[in-house]
Amino acid sequence: MKPRVMSLVIFTCAVGLLTSPQTIPLFDAMISIFFVTIGAGAAGVLNMWYEADLDKLMTRTCLRPIPTGKINKEHALIYGIVLSIISIYGLYYFSNFLSAFLLFITISFYLFVYTIWLKRKTPQNIVIGGAAGALPPVIGWTIATNILTLEPITFFLIIFYWTPSHFWALSLYKAEDYAKAKIPMLPITNGIEETKKKIFVYSLFMLPIVVVPYIIGFTGEVFLIISLLLTFYYNYICYDLYKFKKNEFVLKKAKKVFGYSIIYLFLIFVLFLVDNLI
Repeated sequence: MKPRVMSLVIFTCAVGLLTSPQTIPLFDAMISIFFVTIGAGAAGVLNMWYEADLDKLMTRTCLRPIPTGKINKEHALIYGIVLSIISIYGLYYFSNFLSAFLLFITISFYLFVYTIWLKRKTPQNIVIGGAAGALPPVIGWTIATNILTLEPITFFLIIFYWTPSHFWALSLYKAEDYAKAKIPMLPITNGIEETKKKIFVYSLFMLPIVVVPYIIGFTGEVFLIISLLLTFYYNYICYDLYKFKKNEFVLKKAKKVFGYSIIYLFLIFVLFLVDNLI
C-alpha cells in the first residue's frame, strides 16, 4: 500500500480538513481520513499490480511484494479493487458524496490516466499524472464543508506544480533504472540538461503559486513570508543543480533537490496549519 508515500498524502488531506472554516466531530474526521488512507493505499496497490513487470527491473522497486513473489499478482488486483470500493463507499457513508466522488476520481486518475495510459508513453506522465496526488487536501476540505471553493484549489495548485520538479529530480539519479524499464522519463527522452532546466523552471512556478493563498485572503503574512523563503531556497538548489555539468555533482545535487522537495511540501502544509491557528 506504499505507506511511506501515503503518509505525506494523508497529512495534506488532514491539513485540508483542519484549515476549513467548518468543524466536524472528531470521530467523523478520523473515520473519514481513515477511508481516504485506505483509498490512497488502494491506488498504490493497483499501481504495483499493473507495473509488476517494470518493478522487477528497477533497483528502486525490485523488492516490492509482487516482484519478490510474496504476493500473487491476481490477489493484489482483487485486494486493490476491494480496498477501493470500501474506501469510496465508507467515505460516502461517513462524510458526503462530493468527498467520495473526489476519492473515486483520485484512484481512477492514478490508475487509468497516469499508470496505464501516460507512464509508458510520454515524458509528460508526471506533469499530468500529478493531478491525482494534488487532490487529497481538496478531499479533506470537502469532508468538512461539502463544497468546493477557491481555498482548496490553492492546495491543488501547490502540489500539482511541485510534483514535476520533485519526480524529475528522482528520475535524474535513477535514470539507469528508468532506461532499463523503458519508461520515458524526461532524462531518457530529452537528456539530462533539459531535465535540469525544467526542474529549475518548475521550481520558479512555485513563487507565484505560494502567493495565491495570501492574495485570496486564505492565509496571512506569516504564511506568505516563510513560504517565500522556503521557495527561494528551493529555487536556489534547483538552479545549483542546473548550472553543474559534471555527472557526479549532478547526481548528488539531484538527490539534494529530491530530499528537500519532500521537506519543502511538508513545511508548506505545516505553515497552512500554523497560519490558520494564528
